[in-house]
Amino acid sequence: MLTGKIVALKKVRFDNLEPESVKFMAREIIILRRLDHPNVVKLEGLVTSRMSLSLYLVFDYMVHDLAGLAASPEIKFTEPQVKCYMHQLLSGLEHCHNRHVLHRDIKGSNLLIDDNGVLKIADFGLASFFDPNRRQPMTNRVVTLWYRPLELLLGATEYGVGIDLWSAGCILGELLAGKPIMPGRTEVEQLHKIYKLCGSPSDEYWKKSKLPNATLFKPREPYRRCIRETFKDFPPSALPLIDTLLAVDPAERKTASDALRSEFFTTEPYACDPSSLPKYPPTKEMDAKRRDDEARRAMAAPEANAELQPNIDRRRLITHANAKSKSEKFPPPHEDGQLGYPLGSSNHIDPDIVPTDVSFVSTTYNYSKEPFQAWSGPIGVPKQKKHNNAGDALDLSKPHKSSHKDKVKGKKIIV
Repeated sequence: MLTGKIVALKKVRFDNLEPESVKFMAREIIILRRLDHPNVVKLEGLVTSRMSLSLYLVFDYMVHDLAGLAASPEIKFTEPQVKCYMHQLLSGLEHCHNRHVLHRDIKGSNLLIDDNGVLKIADFGLASFFDPNRRQPMTNRVVTLWYRPLELLLGATEYGVGIDLWSAGCILGELLAGKPIMPGRTEVEQLHKIYKLCGSPSDEYWKKSKLPNATLFKPREPYRRCIRETFKDFPPSALPLIDTLLAVDPAERKTASDALRSEFFTTEPYACDPSSLPKYPPTKEMDAKRRDDEARRAMAAPEANAELQPNIDRRRLITHANAKSKSEKFPPPHEDGQLGYPLGSSNHIDPDIVPTDVSFVSTTYNYSKEPFQAWSGPIGVPKQKKHNNAGDALDLSKPHKSSHKDKVKGKKIIV
């Protein structure tokens, strides 16, 4: 009211004042205060009230998120635009990782975009500090299912920057393909989709990693890696980067700094400048869902456009991965840390809404060859204005149930 500036408020509840729960909530604030980068959302302040048991985190209001833009049927990203968004994402991750912060929930709806085309990584509710030199066991109940790496699905509790880089690889594939590349409905199905695309781990990896769920989900016959065949229509310079980011062994994913030096960003066409990106109307998850509802009502009309249904299915597939669900929440750290304080909920997929499968064979990528503004180098930030297939190798006959009561014997789990 004093400045006339529109801001976004994130509500944090204080219903549970147990010390461990408050500590978990406070960690998000501490992490945000440690980070200072053009491609990471900035915590502008805190607001509270004597009449309320809630605390509000204050951020700049961002008009778009990447999930909403990707789900818009009228928006087709060109190769320079994809490079622009990915360069900003990886630059933000590089900053986080250099300051020993893991985001642990990279997905389209957590990548916010302002009117100047600047992308900012947001929602650090599941983020955590890590020590690259002395790893401590952490919870594996993080990262939205479609963007969750193999090691977490196999029960890993010691991990590093590779989990964020895997998610970034999924985002890159999604932007180029126009749809999520591994949309599993359950953890078992997600594992199977990863095996089909990325291949199964080598015997050396199984022995080295000693993952808790390895005996449950190790395929009887090895799967062959087929990323380059599956994405053969992608720009050639993108394939080595996707291949690296979606490596089965997290050590082979390298770092965000390595990704920024990849051929994808150093060959023509170069990434466009963020300020040259088109000015879209406000587009977020909620906008895509509202269009879904309107399109469904239009489908009920006798002369509904026959092309509406594919668009509905496409938007539903992309946006549903980020839909909030009450089916699984993150419990307080004092309950063993298998989940976290319920600042937000994880994102299980409703099998009735997601199509049965997405064929990799149908993946196509069309991008404009019109002239564009070439750009390479550091991102400039404009000044802000002040105002199964059931698979024969996997036994999918019995659904796998993960329990929040699972414990890692003899170890303290850090959320």
